[in-house]
Amino acid sequence: METLTLKPFSVMPSIKCGWRSLSTLSKVSMRVVACSGALKPSISTERVSSSSVVVRAAESVVLAPPNGKSDEIAVKSLVPYVDMDEDGGIGIVKFLRGKVFFITGATGFLGKVLIEKILRTAPDVGKIYVLIKAKDEEAAAERLKNDVYVGLHVDFSHLIANDVDVIVNSAANTTFDERYDVAIDINTKGPSNLMEFAKKCSKLKLFLQISTAYVNGQRQGRIMEKPFCKELDVESEMKLAFEDNGMGQNMKELGLQRAKRYGWQDTYVFTKAMGEMVIDEMRGEVPVAIIRPSVIESTFKDPFPGWMEGNRMMDPIVLYYGKGQLTGFLVDPNGVIDVVPADMVVNATLAAMARHGRAPRPSMNIYHVASSVANPLVFHRLADLLHQHYDSSPCLDVDGTPIRVPSMKLFDSVDDFSNHLWQDAARRCASTPDGKLSKKLEAICKKTVEQLKHLADIYQPYTFFNGRFDNSNVQGLMEIMSEEEKREFGFDVESIDWKDYITNVHIPGLRRHVMKGKRGFN
Repeated sequence: METLTLKPFSVMPSIKCGWRSLSTLSKVSMRVVACSGALKPSISTERVSSSSVVVRAAESVVLAPPNGKSDEIAVKSLVPYVDMDEDGGIGIVKFLRGKVFFITGATGFLGKVLIEKILRTAPDVGKIYVLIKAKDEEAAAERLKNDVYVGLHVDFSHLIANDVDVIVNSAANTTFDERYDVAIDINTKGPSNLMEFAKKCSKLKLFLQISTAYVNGQRQGRIMEKPFCKELDVESEMKLAFEDNGMGQNMKELGLQRAKRYGWQDTYVFTKAMGEMVIDEMRGEVPVAIIRPSVIESTFKDPFPGWMEGNRMMDPIVLYYGKGQLTGFLVDPNGVIDVVPADMVVNATLAAMARHGRAPRPSMNIYHVASSVANPLVFHRLADLLHQHYDSSPCLDVDGTPIRVPSMKLFDSVDDFSNHLWQDAARRCASTPDGKLSKKLEAICKKTVEQLKHLADIYQPYTFFNGRFDNSNVQGLMEIMSEEEKREFGFDVESIDWKDYITNVHIPGLRRHVMKGKRGFN
C-alpha cells in the first residue's frame, strides 16, 4: 500500500459528498489513507500529493468557514497530550491508543470536533475509518480531498470487520420536518444496518450511537437516562414509509402525523427514537453506549471557543434578531432552552467510550449530555443576553450603519405572536415614504413574516417543552475521572457561565464562522 506521510492534519468543510481512513504512524507523523465507497480507486497520487496548502498548516489543525477559506483564528497547534498522568481516572487516552475506529457522520459539525479531539489527544490512535455518503465516486473523491488532505486510495472495506474496535454512528438527518422515507432511511435504517455490520466485527469493543435527548418525546418532569420500552412496531413504520402508494407529495406530512400520533415532537426525533429501538432489539452481545445530547451549539473550549458550522437550532432566532428582522418570538418565557457546547458532547462521548469499551459484560448505557437540570438557561434570560450583546456590538446594515434592536418580546400565545409580527411588518412599510419601494418592502416583509411563523411552528414543541433531562449517569462519569482528564476532557455543564458563553463565545463565533462575508451581517 502506498501512502503519503504528513505532519499536519487539516479539516476543511465542504458541501460535496466514500470511505476514508486516518491512520497515525507515530506521535510525530501520521499517514492518511483514503478510498471511496466504490470498488475501484477514485483518488490518485497526483491529485492529492501536492501538499503546499498542507505544509502551510504544518503541525496544526485547520478548521475553516463554509466558504473554504482558512481563517486566522481557525488554527490550533497539534500538540499531543503525551505527558498526561494516566494513573487513576477512566484512562481515556490509554483506551484510545492503538484503537481502530469506524465513524459515520464524520463530515458533520460534531464529527469533525470528535475526530480533531481524538487525533490531538491520542496521536498514536490506530486508524479511523470514515464513511462518507456521496452521489458518485467523483463527488466522494472531491469531498475527501477538500475535507482532509490525505494520501492514496485503497479498497479496504472488506478488512474493516476484522480491524475495527469501536463503531461511532454520528450520521443523522436533523431536519425536523423531513420526508418520512428519507428520515427513516438515515435515522432508523442506518443504525439497523450498522448494527448488523457490528455483529460481524470480530474484535468490536463498543457500538456508540450519537442520538438526541429529545428522543424521549413529549414528556414532562425529570426524564431519566433509560432505554425505551418497546411499544412500537418499527418494522411496520419502515414498510409504511417505503410503500409505493403515491404518497410522495405527502411524505413530510406523513412523518409529522406519525410522530405526533405516538407522542414525539417531529419526524427527526421520532425516527431517531426508532433508531435507538432497533439498536436495543438487535444488539445481542454487542456492547452499546448511547449519547443523547440536547441542543448542540458552538464549542466551549476545543479546538477553540466559538467554532461552529451552519445554523444550529437556536441560531436562526439569534440571527434574525441581530439583523432587526425579529423583535419577538413564540416561547414560554420561563421555559428552559437546553443547550450544550459541541466539545462537551465529544468529551462525554470519549469518556463513555473508554468506560464501556473494556467492560467485561455487554450492556447498553445511556448518557444525557444536557444542561436543563444541572445548569438551566431560561428563555427570558437568553433574550436578555441577546439584547446585551447586540446593544454593545450591533450588526451593520448594507450601508455600514449599526442596526439597533429593542429588547426581545416573548409571547406564549400564537395569536399574540402573529399579531406582533404583522404590526412590526406594517411599521417597517409605513416608515418608507417612497410608494414603489414600500410595495417591494411590503412583499419582503410578508415573506419574512411567513418564514418566522413557520419557524415558530416548527420550534413550538421545544420552546414549550416541559421536560428536564436528568444527567446522573454523566455526573457518575465525571466522578471517576482523574483531575487531568477533567481538564482535558471536561464536560461539566455546571461550569458554563451562560452570560459569558452566549455573549462572548457563541454569538461572536456565529458571526465569525457562519455569517462572515454575508451582506448586512458584520
